[in-house]
Amino acid sequence: IVAALAAQLLYGAMRLIKRALSRPRHAVSATALPFWAVISRTVARTTHMFMAITAVRLVVGYTRPPELVLQTVRFLFTIAAVLQAAIWAREFILGLIERKTGESGHGETLANAMGLIRILVTVALFAIATIMVLDNLGVNVTGLVAGLGIGGIAIGLAAQGIFSDLFAALSIIFDRPFRQGDTVQYDTTTATVERIGLKSTRLRSVTGETKVISNANLLQKEITNFADTAVRRFAMPVSLVYQTPPEKAMRVPDVLKQAVESAGAEFQRAGFSGFGPNSHNFELLFFPH
Repeated sequence: IVAALAAQLLYGAMRLIKRALSRPRHAVSATALPFWAVISRTVARTTHMFMAITAVRLVVGYTRPPELVLQTVRFLFTIAAVLQAAIWAREFILGLIERKTGESGHGETLANAMGLIRILVTVALFAIATIMVLDNLGVNVTGLVAGLGIGGIAIGLAAQGIFSDLFAALSIIFDRPFRQGDTVQYDTTTATVERIGLKSTRLRSVTGETKVISNANLLQKEITNFADTAVRRFAMPVSLVYQTPPEKAMRVPDVLKQAVESAGAEFQRAGFSGFGPNSHNFELLFFPH
């Protein structure tokens, strides 16, 4: 009776601790997940079965039960502890990923990626938990581990292209070289990002065509992102025929400077750039306001 009461008290204490740690302190922003919220979510995933078996395991050693009962409690506690650790690790890892990508603004892409990441993390953690449970129960898991390793290598080689694009999509989400709606340039293409998928990225070029490129191929290129460009410099070519008198040609930079400043723009420089087939070529650089 005393042991049962002690187990109930321990179970009640663990429930109170879980409730206190998992209680939200204040409203969590939709675009930012604080670290305390990750811990709170992880603690909230503590199962009642784990707390109950833990309470029984803590008191059963002082009651001197039959050996069969003690072994059964130890067996159940091992399974519950390993599975609970996998649940905690899963929630903590997913929480950290959501915290990292909370302000990425990738919308549907992030939701699809999180769904896939959730499946991969769950399968990996619970596979490890299953192996640990079997190993603690005395089962020889060497062959199982070797089989899983060979199967994983085979799947990875067979789906190498798919996984490369998938990891490239995750890299875009986490590193944020560009976002949906940004105007970017790669190779000779300038386009606006319309959708970032798990396999490819869809862009709309400045001339109206739809460009579709695989994520892995896109990240291998040098990308120029114009989204954060506060001011853009413009270059304007100016040509004078060869019959222009030299004294007038020498006044071209000053004339161009006056024209830019009178228009309210910021003049940078103007000067001779070379000889053309039929003209002297000048170049004007300025910043519009």
